[in-house]
Amino acid sequence: MRRNRLLTAAALLGAAVALGPALPSTAAAASGLACSYVATGYRPTLAYGATGAAVRQAQCLSNAWGGQPPRLTTDGVYGTVMQKKIEWIQTCHGLPASGVVEGRTWHVLYHPALDCYVPYPS
Repeated sequence: MRRNRLLTAAALLGAAVALGPALPSTAAAASGLACSYVATGYRPTLAYGATGAAVRQAQCLSNAWGGQPPRLTTDGVYGTVMQKKIEWIQTCHGLPASGVVEGRTWHVLYHPALDCYVPYPS
């Protein structure tokens, strides 16, 4: 009996090790998004009115969020629709809904929760 449990545990561990690299680690990976407008380590502070490649990166990463939130056009312009979506993403992760993309917000954009139980504002 004990031997069977050990064999089962070993089989499960082996399967987890074998399948681990094949499973997506973020929602962005799961959705097939390839956001490569800037290097992943480049995370400047972004706010309403900002423009450029880093804004495109944030827009692309935010599109990993499915459901009600609108998909953002990756135009590199931080407008009101993007600000509203960033505030919602921040709320989903328990961050202050400032609408400013900074260190903690960049982190959740790269590692989003797969589910958010906060309704998207209408």
